[in-house]
Amino acid sequence: MVCRRHGIRRSMGRVGSSYDNTLAESFFASIKRELLRGEKWVTNSEARIAVFSWPAWYNNWRRHSALGHISPAEFERRSSSSGSLNLAA
Repeated sequence: MVCRRHGIRRSMGRVGSSYDNTLAESFFASIKRELLRGEKWVTNSEARIAVFSWPAWYNNWRRHSALGHISPAEFERRSSSSGSLNLAA
């Protein structure tokens, strides 16, 4: 089923399947650990700006061991210029 308002598609996995929400759970765990824990904002607008700015920081600056300790943005730049993907497994 697709939500017309948001364009979100409902998951079709089994009830209780741990694979169903892995990506969303990982995203929210990261944002809680790296941005939200211990922070206090004066207004909702400040909090909203911080939350919506976080993915840009994450993709440009945070290093990932699975990508050879480079950021996702740097990995994409290198991959597009070399024409191949080399993941460190």
